[in-house]
Amino acid sequence: MWEYFKIFSLPQKFRQAGILGMNARNYKIISRCNKRSLFPNVDDKVQTKKLANGIDINTPHLIGVIEYQHQVKDLLKVVSAHDEFVIKPAHGSQGKGVLVIKNYNSEYFTTSSGKTLTFKEVYQHVSNILSGLYSLGGQYDVALIEEVVHFSNAFQNFSYQGIPDVRLIVYKGFPAMAMMRLATKESDGRANLHQGAVGVGLNLQTGKAINAVQHNIPVTRHPDTDADLMELQVPFWREHLLIGAKAYEMTSLGYVGADIVLDSERGPMMLELNARPGLAIQIANGKGLKQALKEIDKYYPQNLNSEQRVDYVLNLQK
Repeated sequence: MWEYFKIFSLPQKFRQAGILGMNARNYKIISRCNKRSLFPNVDDKVQTKKLANGIDINTPHLIGVIEYQHQVKDLLKVVSAHDEFVIKPAHGSQGKGVLVIKNYNSEYFTTSSGKTLTFKEVYQHVSNILSGLYSLGGQYDVALIEEVVHFSNAFQNFSYQGIPDVRLIVYKGFPAMAMMRLATKESDGRANLHQGAVGVGLNLQTGKAINAVQHNIPVTRHPDTDADLMELQVPFWREHLLIGAKAYEMTSLGYVGADIVLDSERGPMMLELNARPGLAIQIANGKGLKQALKEIDKYYPQNLNSEQRVDYVLNLQK
């Protein structure tokens, strides 16, 4: 499969393969489908959570928000009723600035990877979030404190320490392409492909693995757990697709990436949305995105609700 992608050294062959490039995504898709005035619906995680809760999209519960530097010292008060929690920037991207605390005592915090941090180090991390270190454009930010997601046993052998997530590309309300991102030791337990996580392309009708890559190179087994990646199948697949489809009504964005996790108790939950989703999902699937978008434009029915759009996609014969 990788040999197929290596021929894309010429722009003409790149286009013939149906690969959606960065320029085409920005100028032909995003600029046409996503009004900039709507970007705060996904760039601001506080706003996103409010919108999601308003239409019953399942999300991790919000524990608290730290908005100002003088509030950083009150972190322990905010989390006093919780044994574990996640700290993240409201305007962050690509998982930057996310800190998962699994337990803490009077002196130290322990992260999901087992690393020990002092109170001073965690307080400094929150302070860095507020100063905009991890935010889009370096703007001043706020720190969200959320509940920890406990990933399903269905993925126990497919991810190293971190929580795997499903990335859905949704176009005009229809799920168009999907992959699962699996954390590795190299990615430090984060489901970030640029840091070495594994990307697994998923069949849009079944949620079953069809291809897998790490650093854009095909793999068949997880590098740390040795799990057969082609045996991966996402349970509650319709519910995953429905979250992505509902994101269309929720944000009014015609082209959006939805990141979804499967909690062992609460089921599929929307982690965040992205108005400028990356294009590595094409490599993970071993095919370009252009054709899928063209088919949605040309053949898919209009004026369907989210349930009907998901059912239409699930019933497609491919």
